[in-house]
Amino acid sequence: MPKLHESRKRILVTGGAGFIGSHLCDRLLADGHEVVCADNLSTGTLLNIGHLTDNPGFAFLLHDVAEPLHVEVDEIYNLACPASPIHYQSDAVGTVKTAVLGAINVLDLAKRLRVPVLQASTSEVYGDPLVHPQTEDYRGNVNPIGPRACYDEGKRCAETLFFDYHRQHGVAIRIARIFNTYGPRLRHADGRVISNLIVQALGGAPLTIYGDGSQTRSFCFVSDMVEALVRLMSLRDDGAAPVNLGNPRECTMSELAQVILRETGSASTIAHLPLPEDDPRQRQPDIRRAGAVLGWAPSIDLEEGIRETVGYFRHHPELDRD
Repeated sequence: MPKLHESRKRILVTGGAGFIGSHLCDRLLADGHEVVCADNLSTGTLLNIGHLTDNPGFAFLLHDVAEPLHVEVDEIYNLACPASPIHYQSDAVGTVKTAVLGAINVLDLAKRLRVPVLQASTSEVYGDPLVHPQTEDYRGNVNPIGPRACYDEGKRCAETLFFDYHRQHGVAIRIARIFNTYGPRLRHADGRVISNLIVQALGGAPLTIYGDGSQTRSFCFVSDMVEALVRLMSLRDDGAAPVNLGNPRECTMSELAQVILRETGSASTIAHLPLPEDDPRQRQPDIRRAGAVLGWAPSIDLEEGIRETVGYFRHHPELDRD
């Protein structure tokens, strides 16, 4: 399909009413493009895109990506999939269908239209890693029958499909392995550590830390992540290798809790709970490839990002209905 204009594109964002997806819609519209946001609202919410409904360049499509899509676009970002453990484990079969059938459907669309498609993969493809930090050539340590496998293996299979469509059909692909991302529009108490701890701190409840709090994660602010996704889509290499996207600053869960206590001014205590099955002990991206091919590195530090996220939760009491 010809582009709508030399610099203006019509872009499909599946999962566009979700956390990262809605920020990506904002960015693409700000860059002058038209956006078709497809979402079945299973975990996304109209609250995230309500401010866009009067924008003439924005269209919302209530659609489950596990079903074929019939739209005409110039680029596709596939972000459709539950991403928090609470949500993806609540309907494990549905999660696999979203990851695998969704990948097939966006790839079939990209093949028909001859347009590039970006897959939002995940650091979970590395499982509970035996290599630290994780580089893109590490093949992972994943339990294929554990409670997290619906998400981990679903995303791994999606990557397989992307590369097979590229090799077999010449589809132009990009794969982003997204590490923990946070910021405004995280859902209330969705099982992700930052939103959980902020909600608990603001409500004066104990902050729940799983295990002894020594396990580590690396957190990337959402605006940095969106910038990386846009740069990845713009690559000329149509069969590009997967790229880790995340912030390499590693912190323990105990350290994170202290940052949140400081930024909220909360007097909450810490409560320790048993570590969930297959919960990774360490998670830190090696982002040298992102630096080399995208010229990208995160710019928002953890304290600044937590401060802005706390402000969002303070000023959106409607999230309590989530």
